[in-house]
Amino acid sequence: MQGIEFVQGEVRVTTHRGQDDLLSAGLGLAGLKAAPSPFADAQHPTAQELRRRAIQASWKGIADLGPLGGFGSVYGAVPDVPGREYQAFARIPGAHAPHRVLVQVPDKFDQAHRCLVVTASSGSRGVYGAIALAGAWGLPRGCAVAYTDKGTGSGYFDYGDYSGVALDGTRAKRGTALLEFEPAANGEGIAVKHAHSGDNPEADWGRHVLQAAQFGLAMLDRAFPEQAPFTPQNTRIIATGLSNGGGAVLQAAGMDDAHMLAGVVALEPNVHTPGHGRALYDYMSEAALWLPCALLDARFNTTPFARDAHGAPHAAWLTRCASLHAQGLLTATTPDAQAQEALAHLHRSGWTDQAMATAASSTALDLWRVIGAAYASAYLRRGAGGMPCGYRYAALVDGKPGVADAATRASWWADASGIPPGNGVGLFGGTDGSADPQLAGITCLRHLWSSDDADARALHAAVQALAVRLPRRDLPLWVLHGADDGLLPTAFTSEPYIAWLRAEQRQPLYWKVPHAQHFDAFLALPGFGDRHLPLLPYGYAALDRLWAHLFQGQPWPAQLPVPEGQARGAGALQRGMLGMTGT
Repeated sequence: MQGIEFVQGEVRVTTHRGQDDLLSAGLGLAGLKAAPSPFADAQHPTAQELRRRAIQASWKGIADLGPLGGFGSVYGAVPDVPGREYQAFARIPGAHAPHRVLVQVPDKFDQAHRCLVVTASSGSRGVYGAIALAGAWGLPRGCAVAYTDKGTGSGYFDYGDYSGVALDGTRAKRGTALLEFEPAANGEGIAVKHAHSGDNPEADWGRHVLQAAQFGLAMLDRAFPEQAPFTPQNTRIIATGLSNGGGAVLQAAGMDDAHMLAGVVALEPNVHTPGHGRALYDYMSEAALWLPCALLDARFNTTPFARDAHGAPHAAWLTRCASLHAQGLLTATTPDAQAQEALAHLHRSGWTDQAMATAASSTALDLWRVIGAAYASAYLRRGAGGMPCGYRYAALVDGKPGVADAATRASWWADASGIPPGNGVGLFGGTDGSADPQLAGITCLRHLWSSDDADARALHAAVQALAVRLPRRDLPLWVLHGADDGLLPTAFTSEPYIAWLRAEQRQPLYWKVPHAQHFDAFLALPGFGDRHLPLLPYGYAALDRLWAHLFQGQPWPAQLPVPEGQARGAGALQRGMLGMTGT
């Protein structure tokens, strides 16, 4: 078997057949849609129970499984896929914390078309975070699927009882098992791997993906020794991911000096192109400060999330306009004029009305501040007790910092998204007693980008380390991005990346998909899904086309027209709405 010197500790092998398959842990589509899979003992769930709920939470976090969304009828499926899983902790040279790698090998692995799909989790999710994309497409086709959490994940360490998460997902005390994340120092509150590992894991996301691919080949050797060795020369390795996972596979494409990857399909990637576009931290910290005021402009009066439940302006957003005026950032004196001025500011920095309208959801849900606090800590390599701008994570008890109970701790690995708040963990600090209490922390986060002090210089250096590299000339590469994406706007991410590739004589395919936005899972929310289309079916179609190229000899197109779909409206999604006839 091939060398996997980067693996720490054991490789855990489990079999999943009968009522416990690879793709849905036995839940099927109906079970994935249902209430969270129960634990027999909430304080001590079994590894099998945790796995089932982690898979369910990962599906719900990525795919639109709502009654109008069309998953399972218009596109996609969740068939029973029996097989085996191989899981381990792996480490990038020099890293403080490991990343998880996991390989799913279906019993009906296609020996005639040897295929390994490698993927990285979206957002900061755990290791199953891309199962709705990579697993749903690859496993039923007979591909093995290799996953990595890319140094993020929900293996939270709780200083309240000095426990973390073991390889099987259960909680374990420091010193009793190898943990997914084990901060070196004593501390208080909750430590999160993405924010507190000290590694700036985002700079290594491409290496995480390539390591996962190596692990996948090695586990195929173990699963089918009579067919070994599995190599990039006899096994096609297809890299795919969405959001942060999409950025990770594009990083991997640029680092793939060994030519491991046979093709790449990236959805809505968080990609930083040197000298082009804008870095996530830049426009995220800008959005946290300015969008609440700009979204009060009358053009957003009917935009979902842009007004309160009664259709009135959010009071906190009106206060933000006043705060920006008090800081001298706005000159207008009335709320309407201040909103117009804030909107004009964002227009000048590249925001479109289309992106801002969809970004009303991220603004109302406070995602900009939440992302900023975590990413600033990661970029500055801070521990749980030294997060920038006074932020910290702690167990949430009756709305205040406290000590988590055993049941809450036990559920984190399965349920949490990888960046608090949520699941009984709160984001605290970064506030003051003013009428706009979050402004202090948000202004501090923005200062880390816009100033020139030591912390700002360190943060800029960390962001420079994220720069994507050029892929090889003959690599089939397809980027798909929703035209309505308000979290990772195309103008800052995929468009400058694609323009750069083409200027460097690469020939990527690019679909800027009309009516698609960032969160397919949000399409189940009333009023929101009416205006949009899911992006997943377009990703599946791109992977189908890549398969046909790699295994059936179909030419890789130099260009392909973007499907002209139509927004779903108030009814259920219909196939014709996707505009993919003949694609």
